[in-house]
Amino acid sequence: MKEIKHYINGEYVGSASGKQFDNVNPVNGQTFARVHEAGREEVDAAVKAARAALNGPWGKMTLDERTRILHKVADGINERFDEFLEAECLDTGKPKKMASHIDIPRGAANFKVFADMIKNVPTESFEMATPDGSGALNYAVRRPKGVIGVISPWNLPLLLMTWKVGPALACGNTVVVKPSEETPTTTALLGEVMKDAGVPDGVYNVVHGFGGDSAGQFLTEHQDVDGFTFTGETTTGETIMKSAAKGIRDISLELGGKNAGLVFADCDMDKAIEGTMRSAFVNCGQVCLGTERVYVERSIFDEFVSRLKAEAEKLRIGPPDDDAANFGPLVSLKHREKVLSYYQKAVEDGATVVTGGGVPDMPEQYAGGAWVQPTIWTGLSEDSPVVTDEIFGPCCHIQPFDSEEEAIELANRLPYGLASAIWTENVSRAHRVAGQVEAGIIWVNSWFLRDLRTPFGGSKQSGIGREGGVHSLEFYTEMKNVCIKL
Repeated sequence: MKEIKHYINGEYVGSASGKQFDNVNPVNGQTFARVHEAGREEVDAAVKAARAALNGPWGKMTLDERTRILHKVADGINERFDEFLEAECLDTGKPKKMASHIDIPRGAANFKVFADMIKNVPTESFEMATPDGSGALNYAVRRPKGVIGVISPWNLPLLLMTWKVGPALACGNTVVVKPSEETPTTTALLGEVMKDAGVPDGVYNVVHGFGGDSAGQFLTEHQDVDGFTFTGETTTGETIMKSAAKGIRDISLELGGKNAGLVFADCDMDKAIEGTMRSAFVNCGQVCLGTERVYVERSIFDEFVSRLKAEAEKLRIGPPDDDAANFGPLVSLKHREKVLSYYQKAVEDGATVVTGGGVPDMPEQYAGGAWVQPTIWTGLSEDSPVVTDEIFGPCCHIQPFDSEEEAIELANRLPYGLASAIWTENVSRAHRVAGQVEAGIIWVNSWFLRDLRTPFGGSKQSGIGREGGVHSLEFYTEMKNVCIKL
């Protein structure tokens, strides 16, 4: 059986302990690889390799040399596009037509985007007067932060990992990546591309494992790591934040959400239905920016529920190779247990199950997979855990509202603030409501429309810091001021 090893200092290595765990295909529940689990020994070796590369050839490269190599990395991913696509779909079970249009192209593009950006971002300079009249010049320079610990999620494994590694390397840092234990394959495979592109040994390192008492904990506790970037659930972010506090290490956290969609009576109904279908059900609902709470103005509530139900029931459930499929499994059977527990809780709390609510009938070869039905509820209290907790599955609860003020209050009532979608054709209302909803990114009459130059991140318990554009560069560099007396 295939083994997935750590990538440390330019070589694939196994775990000294011999500990391994299963990599399971969520389409059929079958193990297709064994993954080596890192102990403190492997994590320490990875961090030391990263530090040596930072102080060695990588740190001595010019900006032009470094960015040319990152372009080669992007080209290398695209040259092995089908291999990355197959690996990503084995890990996640998502439809290949989705991964081929989003995951792999964006995963590659992140290296070029940030390589080009770092070459074109200016710094500050100021002239100042001095008592003797000669004057002084102050100017700022960017320097790499150092060794960065990258802890990446399982829902968009390659894309969200390179969303962090791309700017980190562009800024001259070195990295130790701990991918999710559910989806390690493309992160490991990228080591081959790094090698072929001429990335010096030790710049890009990968350690596999879990969180507590495993690779994640060992990485965040390592005192020679200068900063951590993490995407995932809020409780894990809190744990990382506590570890980073020792030694006063920097953090960038994109955390959980329970995002609200606000649908006003003056919306374009076709746009609102199409957008909410995507925000609730794309990637089997496993998108941090997805909409699990939908608030609809009462006068159009029944029509909206009816039409969303009809569209949800048109979703084609199937494996990655099914060209007609647009709805795959959840990432794992363990995650399915969590999602189905909320499906059951909704019934117990008195929800009206508009559609779904269970497990679909699948052909025998897929019966062991992590399949669930796309699900819509109405009728729950705002205090139900189904309405307050991030489920991270293909589901949403729809609730009516009677005024703009009530809609804003409902959107803001939870301790999360990652994203929101507003559906209205009234421009004044769009600006007014967007300004009052407490979230890091607000879409109006769209969803998941992303300009990579713009800030991305959450408010309240949905995160700390911003990624994207110059905001990524601010995390991955330290600004140094030089003052020269003339």
